[in-house]
Amino acid sequence: MRLQNTFTNSVEEFKPIDGNKVSMYVCGPTVYDYPHLGHARCYITWDMLYRYLKFLGYDVTYCRNITDVDDKILKKAREENTTAEVISRRYYEIFADAMKKLNVSKPDIEPFATKTLGEMISIIKDLIKNGYAYEVDGDVYFRVKKFKDYGMLSKQPIEDLVAGARVEASSIKEDVLDFALWKKDEEYGYPSPWSKGRPGWHIECSAMSRKHLGKTIDIHAGGADLIFPHHENEIAQSECANGCKFVNYWLHNGFVTINKEKMSKSLKNFVTIGSLLESYDANTLRFFILTNHYRMPVEFCDTALDGAKAGWKRVQTAVNEAIRFVGGKDNLPDIMDTDEIKSFKEAMDNDLNTSKALAVIFEATTNVNKAVAEKDMQNAKKYVAILLKLTDVLGFNIEKEKMSEEELQAKLSTIVDDMDFLTEEDKALTGYALMDRIIEYRNNARKEKNWAIADKVRNLFDSISIVLKDTKEATIWEEK
Repeated sequence: MRLQNTFTNSVEEFKPIDGNKVSMYVCGPTVYDYPHLGHARCYITWDMLYRYLKFLGYDVTYCRNITDVDDKILKKAREENTTAEVISRRYYEIFADAMKKLNVSKPDIEPFATKTLGEMISIIKDLIKNGYAYEVDGDVYFRVKKFKDYGMLSKQPIEDLVAGARVEASSIKEDVLDFALWKKDEEYGYPSPWSKGRPGWHIECSAMSRKHLGKTIDIHAGGADLIFPHHENEIAQSECANGCKFVNYWLHNGFVTINKEKMSKSLKNFVTIGSLLESYDANTLRFFILTNHYRMPVEFCDTALDGAKAGWKRVQTAVNEAIRFVGGKDNLPDIMDTDEIKSFKEAMDNDLNTSKALAVIFEATTNVNKAVAEKDMQNAKKYVAILLKLTDVLGFNIEKEKMSEEELQAKLSTIVDDMDFLTEEDKALTGYALMDRIIEYRNNARKEKNWAIADKVRNLFDSISIVLKDTKEATIWEEK
């Protein structure tokens, strides 16, 4: 597998540090507001990489942090007259729910910054001891110019950084480029050797990655907006504290844009994941994101999402029809040596070319439709097996989302009184239990060739947009 390494600006063969084991760290969210489509792109992208590495047989340890101590969290807490803990917990739960709905894998390790303060303080102590950091009135700063490789990730010479004035100036700092490792904060802070305060943003990830993955890790990923200053500063403080290389492969996903501008909370042009899921399902959003190469910017618009919706529906419909035709997902053939799997791997091994990988899925979709139309059981099983495997590797949830008990009961309540064959005891049932009883009555009626009841049930279900499909094994129902 070859990956574009931001640090070297070249596509490199991926070689893990420790044989088959892969350590992977992704910068997680700062939990102070609702997650948006930009977050969806980031975490769907690295979820895709995580899944693909496991598909290739690697033993992956995936760590994605939660920043639950930050200026933005404190600002929100002040605005709402509450605590930072209340804000961070609320928005973490919203974020976690959004990731679950997007079918984004939960990372193997999900550390919180506030639970890693001891490790942060330990690193800062080492940096001060080795002359890479200094304390002023309770604040601690990193001496940027003492690290000779500063700017290598973002390809920005020190002189340009100073001239660009992109870094916050402070009269107490030795140099304009120096960044905070610890900030004095008597009101909301935590105890430390220097002051009651809180960590700088950058030191958090250095501490969490070292604690859970080690001093040198295989992959560090995140959005392109983190290259400078966040990832640049992580490299500086980690390598000076640890005395070794921090990361072997730096990977960054492109922005999501609206009207050619980066989607962000600061610009107030973001679309929340929650609002998007009211109009589009999770598979559609993943399809929209993966249609584009992960390093390229993606322009958000309804037209693009509608196209993704149509594309995914074609795949979903083909798979569901094929599963019914072959009688379920059991006893499908081994497809790992097929040309389609090889083509898929060739695309993904070329710096995660998901657009070409999706083209393989579309071709398999065409082939499975043809096999079903021609009643070709062997090829139908082959291609449905391929589609189930490849869509799973890319993180799609091919199964239709199950209707909740409440949703099903609301539908059934509108027709149950018209089912005069049900007893009062039957009508006391709700949701799935009631559904099973109605289908049982219908199946018995079909066996007895009582077509009046069988057709009545089908027609009543049709009126509430539920379709019945009779297979050899059972009667399947689903929403239209």
